[in-house]
Amino acid sequence: MKKYTDQHEWVQVTEGLVIVGISDYAQCQLGDVVFVDLPVIGKTLKQRQEAAVVESVKAASEVYSPVTGIVVEVNETLRNQPDLANSAPETDGWFFKLEPTNLNELDALMDESSYKAFIK
Repeated sequence: MKKYTDQHEWVQVTEGLVIVGISDYAQCQLGDVVFVDLPVIGKTLKQRQEAAVVESVKAASEVYSPVTGIVVEVNETLRNQPDLANSAPETDGWFFKLEPTNLNELDALMDESSYKAFIK
């Protein structure tokens, strides 16, 4: 099950890891993504801390960590194919994976129906 932040990141817990990306709504607002700056593997991120930057033809925008944790993997494909954040934002266009230190932080995030109401 996916959850969403008020900053338009999506989160999915798989095999104990938190996968993070930007929502379809976010990529639509950004326009064509031309560059993604990903976090460093091993970096500890606090909830709501800037984790990555996505640049489009329109603007640059920060991507925040939805939970506290350690970056264990980044989507290297985005470095050479940043447009994957547009074509598959909520699947293959994920940004990074965290080993969470407090899964209870997920409780404050929106489910899909709440997020859809939020973006209207």
